Amino acid sequence: MKENVLDVLLYLFEYYMADNPGQPLDSDRDTLESRLVEAGFSTAEIRKAFGWMDTLWQRRSLTPLALQHGRNVIPHDEALDETTDEGRESSVLVRPATLPSMRIFVGEELTRLDTDCRGFLLFLESVAILSPINRELVIERVLALPEEDMDLERLKWLVLLVLFTQPGEEEAYAWMEELIYDNLTGYMH
Repeated sequence: MKENVLDVLLYLFEYYMADNPGQPLDSDRDTLESRLVEAGFSTAEIRKAFGWMDTLWQRRSLTPLALQHGRNVIPHDEALDETTDEGRESSVLVRPATLPSMRIFVGEELTRLDTDCRGFLLFLESVAILSPINRELVIERVLALPEEDMDLERLKWLVLLVLFTQPGEEEAYAWMEELIYDNLTGYMH
């Protein structure tokens, strides 16, 4: 029997969520649970996975879109020459944040995410696949998993899962998907 919440999540992603983008698991949870039991997952792990996903879906609406992309929102009359004709029509101008920041990992984050995982998250942020908000969401979701072991390959899939559920992150999702699948085909040759 498979006894891992992340395995349940990855199974859900592969066989359900990818075919039903933008839809939470509420629609046919009983059917999904039956399929997962048939696939060998325990009911306890399935329910933990559903709870994990429910929390992730709730988190997607907590942050304004501008903040999800690491941007500052300022009133357009304070933006000086940076506004365009389109910018003047709206009440705010969104411009990229200019102050760099550094993420310091502490406590349980250091325990659960090894050096490779932490470095990978920072890399994804540096190439704009993960916004600072989504990076924090990934870390929070890693810590919410009951498993202690998180390796780089599992983290990549978790990042993909988080990006999949976030509105406006289609391009970042596509880049992350390419990173994962290119890596897999590299191993196959």
